[in-house]
Parts: sequence; C-alpha cells; structure tokens
Amino acid sequence: MPAQPLLRVLTQLRQQILDPDALVRAVASGRRRGTEPPRWRRVELRYVDLKAGRRLQVTAYDDRQAHTSNHDPGDDARDAVDALLDEPFGNWHVDTVTQSHQVRVTKKGDALLHTADREAEVEAGRDHDRDKGRLLPEDDPVFVALGLSDHEGRMKPSRQAKYRQVEEFLRILDASISDAVEKGHLRRPTADEPLRMADLGCGNGYLTFAAQRYLTHVRDLPVTVIGVDVKQQSTDRNTALATGLGMDAEFVVSGIADVTLDPAPDVVLALHACDTATDDALARAIEWGAPLVLAAPCCHHDIAAQLRKNPSPAPYAMLTRHGILRERFADTLTDAVRASLLRMQGYRVDVMQFVESKHTPRNTLLRATRTGGPVTGGGVRKEYDELVETWAIRPKLAELLHADA
Repeated sequence: MPAQPLLRVLTQLRQQILDPDALVRAVASGRRRGTEPPRWRRVELRYVDLKAGRRLQVTAYDDRQAHTSNHDPGDDARDAVDALLDEPFGNWHVDTVTQSHQVRVTKKGDALLHTADREAEVEAGRDHDRDKGRLLPEDDPVFVALGLSDHEGRMKPSRQAKYRQVEEFLRILDASISDAVEKGHLRRPTADEPLRMADLGCGNGYLTFAAQRYLTHVRDLPVTVIGVDVKQQSTDRNTALATGLGMDAEFVVSGIADVTLDPAPDVVLALHACDTATDDALARAIEWGAPLVLAAPCCHHDIAAQLRKNPSPAPYAMLTRHGILRERFADTLTDAVRASLLRMQGYRVDVMQFVESKHTPRNTLLRATRTGGPVTGGGVRKEYDELVETWAIRPKLAELLHADA
C-alpha cells in the first residue's frame, strides 16, 4: 500500500462523499501528528430523506454531545464537506454501496489508502427518523433478542442508558480497530481468517452481541467472538441467543484467570469486570499478546483497601483523609498503574471517557494497542517504580505479570 499525496486522496473521497446515491456513511476521526486537534472529536456523514428532499446529514461529536446539521445537495453540501476535509483528521472511513475506503494520514503528511470491493452491492439507509445517526438502529434484531427493544423494535425507556453505552462503545471499537489495522498493529481479517474477539466477563453479552453484529453487518468485517463468564446460566442464555440470531459466537464457562483460548484472540474486551478481575483480564491479554485491548474497569477495592491501611505520604494526606476522596483517588491510582504496566509490556495506552458520567459512574476506558516488545528500563519503568513506592502499594496486575520482581 504505497503512500499517495494527501490532496489527491482527499479529492477522491470528496467525490464519493458528495454522491447522494452511492454514499452509505463516511467517518472522520483522530488527528494528524504535529497538528492542532480538529474542531471535532469525530464526524459522521450520511444522506437522509426528509420531507424537503434528500439532504447530507453531518453529525459532529465533541467531548460532550453530538451536533447534527443537514445540508442541501449542491453548494451547501460541498462547502460542508470541504470544511471537514480541511480539518486535520488523521483517519477517514468512507463506505459506498459498492466499496469501502480507509485512509490514514502518515507522519509525513501523505495518505495510505485501502479500497475494498463489496461482494454484493448494499443498500444505503436514508430513513432519518429510524436511524438518527445510530450505528445500530433500535429495531436491530440483536436489541430485540436482548430485550432492550420491544417486539415492535422500539427501545424501552428503561434501557436508553444501556443503548447509549452500547453505541458509544461501538464508536470507540470501530475507530480502534480501523486505526490498529491501518497502522499494521492488527491484522486485516479475511473470510478464511476472521478477526478473533474475546469478551472476558461478558455477563449478559450486551456489548458482545452488539460488537459482533456491527462489525459483521455494518463494517463487513469477518469476526468471530467468544464470551467468557463464570456463570453457567449466562453462558446457556447467551449460547441460545447466538444460535437464534445465527451469529458466529461461542460462550464458555470459566473464570478469567483460568480460561484457555486457542488460537489466541486478536481483540480482548473486559468491560466492567469487578475489582481485580480487570487485572486478570489484562494479564491474560498480555499473555496472549493481544494486539488490541479495551478495558472499562469497575470497582477498585484492592488499592482502596491498601490506602486505608497505609499512611499517606506527605503532603498528600488530604487525598485519603475523607472516605469519598480516598475511593475516588483509588480509582485514579489503580488505572494509572494499569496504564503504566501496559506501557511496560509494549502497549500504547489511551485512558479515555467511555460514556458520559451522567449515564454511568464507571466511565473510564483503557485502550491498549500493542506496538512493540516489553520495556525493561528507562523512564516508563522509573515512573512506575516511583509511583508504587511513594504510595506503598502492591498492584494486583504487577503480581500477575511478575513486574515487581
């Protein structure tokens, strides 16, 4: 995949995006190295049919909410698209009814373009009221089967928060896989060698099912998933749902620390695994050499208990004197240590907001992409050693990795 002049590639994308009959969806995300961040964290473009006719719908996301605007075909749409193409986004993904185009901007400011033909022409959804920019609509069979939507395909009011959580996770997963594949950190899946994704501590499998459905039916990526949970009841239920949906998914009963997966997964998910179960999941992912890991930790009792027993170093006593502050600090300290240990194992780590805090208090996500081998010394190791020594803590993940030896 040779690099091409960026302007030439963006001009090609412009033609695809401005074709109201061919465009399915276009997504811009990330930023180019050495530039200021784009105005928006992520932008999605699609055509919708309104009473006034077909319009280009632009949904732009900042760190707080989505901003949607509709543009008339012609000068209005061209101006909107040109403004976005001028933004320093690092990645573009453009799906048409016949092809899928992925673009990554290199360090030198060139473009790497990968174009794949679809096996069969797809139909672009133009229904404004039904979709509303969602990656998976409310009436998707997965949501009905999971009980999030009723039999008429309407999301239940009590499940709206879960729906938003699923949607935001899919956006992060989509961008993470695209970025890892384009940078060569994650292999490009094929029909013969589908992407293997493991959900450790999958519970009722809301995110497991939604991820497999979105990646296979929307992104056209060959993906097989395996869900791991300690409860037999959850496994039996999820297996029956997967069979009914005709989904390439397997569910097994096992603790995270004991599970054996062969072949090893390419993508590991650990979403809201309680306390040190997240550490078990991260340790297994590292042991497998998983190229991509997404973990949304839940409670952080282990480090919190250690902070209660140990005197706080000066001058930080106020951080742990009050219970509520100590618990919040334990959350931050635990995830900071996890991120540091992942970096020592050769991962690039992003600590990000999973979903807005008003929807769930557990809204931190660790995204780790394997970019190299373990780091035995240097600044990363020194930073970690000083942190754990200062607070006199013994992180569970470090024990599992024998990192303190």
